[in-house]
Amino acid sequence: MLSERLKKRLIKDRPMTSITLRIPVDVVESMKEIAPHKGFSGYQTLLKSYISEGLRNDEAKYLNSSTAQLIAALKRHGVPDNIIEEATREVA
Repeated sequence: MLSERLKKRLIKDRPMTSITLRIPVDVVESMKEIAPHKGFSGYQTLLKSYISEGLRNDEAKYLNSSTAQLIAALKRHGVPDNIIEEATREVA
């Protein structure tokens, strides 16, 4: 039950853009230290991970909140997952 937005994000060859972002030196140094502990090759990959995680959380909160709340309510009322997925596909 992936949204179209999420399906697009799973495409490996998506168009990319470069940005300039000013970050304090001590923050970059901390990310360089943390990145290998989290399995990332470098701080830029870690930064992208942080951005992606925050974006997914905000999208769920602000963009899909009514849909997510409805699905959660249906599950609480015992509606089977396959029925919810089928209904979601019909309206997508």
